[in-house]
This record gives sequence, structure tokens and C-alpha cells, in this order.
Amino acid sequence: MNIIGSAVVLTVDDPALSSRFFVSHLGFREVLVAQGITHLARDDAATDIVLRSSVGPGISQRHPPTQVRAVVSFTVTGIHAEYERLRREGARITLPPRMEPWGEWGLQLTDPNGVVIQLVEWIPPAGA
Repeated sequence: MNIIGSAVVLTVDDPALSSRFFVSHLGFREVLVAQGITHLARDDAATDIVLRSSVGPGISQRHPPTQVRAVVSFTVTGIHAEYERLRREGARITLPPRMEPWGEWGLQLTDPNGVVIQLVEWIPPAGA
């Protein structure tokens, strides 16, 4: 198998709200906007994001969606500078930067539809 790309598909109540969040705060751009679907991409190695409406065509009314809490995680550099930028922009930061025991800095944001975005940066322990 030769995988040449990847995307995370998120079903949300209002794709336009999530799209504005990903575009404004995380540097994505809209590649395709169609009925109930918005495809977002970046020019780096980030996974594409596809936002799908939780109502409308293609959504089964017989089987209501199961509430699944997904976390979209991006590895970044300069996490503290990103935190300050996001704070200035008014992004909803739901967990400020913290150091995990295994040497990873992490912070979490939540978009208007409740999608949790985690930013992480690996900082090797001193002497490693």
C-alpha cells in the first residue's frame, strides 16, 4: 500500500463554524465547500480535515450518530509562542500548556462545535 494523503472526517452541527476556527487559528484553507461538506488543507504535512454536517444528505436518520469524542492532534514547534498567539486571537483554549512526565508539552483548544484540537511539542528531557 502506498498512502499518498490522509484526512480526518469530523461530523459537526455547523461545518462553517468549525471551518472558520480551523482557518482563522490553525492556518488551514478551504479546498472545497459543497452541500454539507467542507474540505480543509494546509501546505505542510498536516492531515486534511473534512467537516461533514450532522444533518442533511448522506446522514442516516434511522440511526442517530453516536456521540464520539474525537481529538485532533498536531505536533508543532514553538508551542509557547503558539499559545500566546492563540490567546491573543481569542481562541477557546480549554487546557493551557503543560508539561507531561514523558517530556511532551501539550495544550488543547475547542472549536465552536466542540471539536478538541491538541497541540503537542516533544521536548527531550535534560541529558537525553
